[in-house]
Amino acid sequence: MYYVGLDIGSSSIKIALVDVETGKSLGVIQEPETEMSMFASKNGWAEQKPEDWWEYVCKGIRRIKKKYNVSRKQIKGVGISYQMHGLVVLDKEGNPLRKSIIWCDSRAVSIGNRAFNEIGEDKCAQYLLNSPANFTASKLKWVKENEPDIYKKVYKFMLPGDYIAYKFSNIMNTTISGLSEGILWDFKKDSVADFLLKYYGVDSHLVPDIVDTFSNQSQVNAQGEKESGLAAGTPIFYRAGDQPNNALSLNVLNPGEVAATGGTSGVVYAVTNSLSGKESSRVNNFAHVNYKKGEDPRIGKLLCINGAGIQYRWLLNNLAVSSYEEMNILASEISVGSDGVCVIPFGNGAERMLNNKEIGTRVVNLNLNNHTKAHICRATLEGIAFSFVYGMNILKSDGINVNVIRAGNDNLFRSEIFANTIATLIEHEIEIYNTTGAIGAARAADLHLGDFKKFSNSIMDNDHVMTFMPFKDKEPYIQAYANWKQELELITNK
Repeated sequence: MYYVGLDIGSSSIKIALVDVETGKSLGVIQEPETEMSMFASKNGWAEQKPEDWWEYVCKGIRRIKKKYNVSRKQIKGVGISYQMHGLVVLDKEGNPLRKSIIWCDSRAVSIGNRAFNEIGEDKCAQYLLNSPANFTASKLKWVKENEPDIYKKVYKFMLPGDYIAYKFSNIMNTTISGLSEGILWDFKKDSVADFLLKYYGVDSHLVPDIVDTFSNQSQVNAQGEKESGLAAGTPIFYRAGDQPNNALSLNVLNPGEVAATGGTSGVVYAVTNSLSGKESSRVNNFAHVNYKKGEDPRIGKLLCINGAGIQYRWLLNNLAVSSYEEMNILASEISVGSDGVCVIPFGNGAERMLNNKEIGTRVVNLNLNNHTKAHICRATLEGIAFSFVYGMNILKSDGINVNVIRAGNDNLFRSEIFANTIATLIEHEIEIYNTTGAIGAARAADLHLGDFKKFSNSIMDNDHVMTFMPFKDKEPYIQAYANWKQELELITNK
């Protein structure tokens, strides 16, 4: 018997099958094989058709069933991960009233900033743990202001994963974790943030019913069976935004556990029981997947680093090298600190953790007589690693403790220099796992039974690749980081 996991991204939909008993993955497929369309009729806008997500979900489920010779009756539940912060608005018949305004659309920035100032920074930090910023609530306010004819027809608004669950079941609901990522949850009152809805002039009846993250949220109905190929009655057992789900996929559920991603951008997602919103202008705070009303809270503090893997990929494309492996070998020939060369790796737009400053990528202390491309490779890996450490120190100042970091087996964390540098500076081990968001969502479908030990064991048994331990001789790393931080502060304090 199997669970199916869906990861609703903005570039593609990924579908995974895992064994119910062992948690072992049969495989993962992607729909479409090329990137999904994105609509941008104005600069800074980004929209997608929710109907397209559903079409690719259905195609993918049929493909993976056929590939692994699995019948609809063998699939015992569904878990859904989805792109965060998107807005889907439906009419009473359940039809989308417009394209979804997705996570990277920036049209509502000024609306969120105005709310932050007028409601008050302290109240937003204490009650929402965030600025309303460019999140789902602010996007809904944009629709109200700019598309009043559409807004009048809105029956419910929802997040992308809520829409997919609705298409399976014809039932509209959401989760606390989902509402919090839209900045719609009041952590003081442990309820929907009515004061923000009132400020935006949004009727609370537009909020879908709330279900537990790990529960029998709804079941596939006859129409869902016809379109998706899953049997009617198959339960939807789980849904969460992609970053909380990625943390869950790495078995990051408790205070002191940190999930890290070293892809095009870097993400540090730390779980805490602190309701501190002190760094709400640089750090996002969400109800984690295992947050429950009235209990010791589980908050996911999310810090994003734009200048991460994209910096290393730029080097691959522009240096006379053939692969990341070659770059890592070149870097390993150079000692810690790169002989004084520093790379400030922030060339992918404004960095929120640097208070939205756009400082670009900079290479400093380069000596044209002594330094080579090997120094550049080492300095770049160190610079990106130092940016992760810098971000973790921001998180520590906002109430997190670090006991262990768990990371996916992606490009940056394949580099021993990168992983060892972080592990040594934060003085904690880094566990590497070979998993994906779709696999994690499929496994999470089993958590409606409440057996978190079985879930954790399935990750350790199936996915653990290796563990990087901190080096005992950490002094060269401390000095190199201090040099890098000094160069960064010379730039940011101008």
